[in-house]
Amino acid sequence: MRVEAARRETWVRRSASPVWRGFGALVAGALPAFAFPESDVAWFAYIALVPWMMLLRTAPTGRRAFLEGWIGGLGFMLAVHQWLIPSLHVFILVLGGFLGLLWGPWGWLVRVMLRGRPSVLRTVAAMGVLPAGWLIIETVRSFDGLGGPWGLLGASQWDVPPALRLASVGGVWLVSLLVVAVNTGLTVLLTVSTARTAAVSGLAACAVAVSAAWIWAPSLENAGHARVAVVQPGVIGGVERRFDRSEELTRSLAGQDLDLVVWGESSVGRDLTNRRDLANRIAALSRQVGVPLLVNMDAPGSDQAGRTGIFKSAVLVGPEGLTGDRYDKMRLVPFGEYIPMRDALGWATSVGKAASQDRRRGTRQAVMVLPGPFLDRLRIGPLICFESAFPDMSRQLVRDGAQLLVTQSSTSTFQQSWAPEQHASLAALRAAETGRPTVHATLTGVSAVYGPEGERIGTPLGTERSASAVYEVPLARGTTAFVDLGAWPLYGALGVLAALGAFEGVRYLRRPGRERRAPRARTVRASQERPGR
Repeated sequence: MRVEAARRETWVRRSASPVWRGFGALVAGALPAFAFPESDVAWFAYIALVPWMMLLRTAPTGRRAFLEGWIGGLGFMLAVHQWLIPSLHVFILVLGGFLGLLWGPWGWLVRVMLRGRPSVLRTVAAMGVLPAGWLIIETVRSFDGLGGPWGLLGASQWDVPPALRLASVGGVWLVSLLVVAVNTGLTVLLTVSTARTAAVSGLAACAVAVSAAWIWAPSLENAGHARVAVVQPGVIGGVERRFDRSEELTRSLAGQDLDLVVWGESSVGRDLTNRRDLANRIAALSRQVGVPLLVNMDAPGSDQAGRTGIFKSAVLVGPEGLTGDRYDKMRLVPFGEYIPMRDALGWATSVGKAASQDRRRGTRQAVMVLPGPFLDRLRIGPLICFESAFPDMSRQLVRDGAQLLVTQSSTSTFQQSWAPEQHASLAALRAAETGRPTVHATLTGVSAVYGPEGERIGTPLGTERSASAVYEVPLARGTTAFVDLGAWPLYGALGVLAALGAFEGVRYLRRPGRERRAPRARTVRASQERPGR
């Protein structure tokens, strides 16, 4: 008994220690990363936040909760972006610490809603408020200048059909709300015995919402198939060797009755408008396989507006050469393709593999129409690499008439990490959100194809492959609620937080201690209260 009591005393002392609590917050914040590929334990997302939330609700002060929210946010950002460490080295700590600050207010909010023995009303409110707070964090860090929407909690559910159905209603944002709401309910179940009924009711409401989305979400109509080939040359040193291997793999596709051939990002290291010899070689391939090729240039040159610089561009090449369809990448990878505020942060190039020269941004999205009689002139919406993480870009392409989304990527720098699998999984979400199949073609893997409901089509090409593959891609007609309504969960989250602020403000003003006191009576000289004046 004495040994057990001593152990309990040691545990209580350590749990109250700021150092141990900080370490616990760092580890707890990192746990959700294991729900993403390659670990790929999707169900873990629904319990991964519970340890962190249990710690935050017991923070002795609001300031401490803010700090532990920040530390946990740092742990989350480092874990989700661990594949960047070889490139950014120590600078990843700077970025993680900066972005981790976003979770400081959320940590404070967890303590406000769940500390002590929350009432039934506060428990019910917490299941709406805490997911809303998390979603605002995801929205803010989704700006490409802050790193973009990599590692959104809802993205961990990329291969769960009910979650993908939910994404068709409110995008990945609605899935994130669901995941945090479930974590909140479980936290209450484990820690607050008096509010367990309310927590169970909240969890049941989540299940009902998912079921309703499954039933209510508009169904898509079958619109035929497209035969799309992906060319993945693999890890090959040198621009010319990579081009030669892509050329060889494309020739092997002749006679396979295709509609489109897709090469990965940076598959052409020269500007085709200036290198007619390379453009002619690709046109010859188009004639040989009988379909146009969507290739990707990463080279100095000029865009259609005459601006000069280094552009990453998706270019469509047909049997007669360049078709004129071109898309210049709009959202660039911070530090990988440009350095924000280079005058102040240019030193990042000395501690990692940050961009030595900034790429130029494109100015508008583009929907390309395949030339000739190919599948009644199929309309494709190109995205380049990092852009597949942005739900608004794929939504806009579909609103502009795209029938097939195509992402050209590389990930060659991150072959031995979780990044290739995570990047490929984003295509499933974009497909489910928009109701349009998505082809994710890379230089070095993972290349994958997903149908209009986010279902996997065929077998992906892994990072060890140098090959081409043909996919029978189902097309769809109709629109999803997300395409029609946009990111409405974000506005709902703002409304919930605004309502909380208004409620707390009114309650503060109505506190008895806030009643206006009568002014102190002033006395005249020589009064009884103040004699001798």
